[in-house]
Amino acid sequence: QVQLVESGGGLVQAGGSLRLSCAASGSIISIHRMGWYRQAPGKQRELVAVITSGGSTVYAESVKGRFTISREKVMYLQMNSLKPEDTAVYYCNVIIVSGGVNNYWGQGTQVTVSS
Repeated sequence: QVQLVESGGGLVQAGGSLRLSCAASGSIISIHRMGWYRQAPGKQRELVAVITSGGSTVYAESVKGRFTISREKVMYLQMNSLKPEDTAVYYCNVIIVSGGVNNYWGQGTQVTVSS
């Protein structure tokens, strides 16, 4: 089992910055990929950014140049130049390949950007 604990969400004005953190614990030896997703009210959950075990990154077009994903012992999402449309619940995701593909989610952290 894997446990994910997110932190760093909050309320910020447009143009501001926030940094989200995701700490993973448990059976995390075979992490294939980690990432951030978000879900705004009335919308489907969407990919924000992912980082593979090899360090490759992928970003949604809407956040390229503004958000940066990184991973050391903790995974981070540095969010700069925030816009009201970035308002959503942000979820940490981990994919572990061990006896199959296992997908884990954090509890989510609210990010609200005021105009």
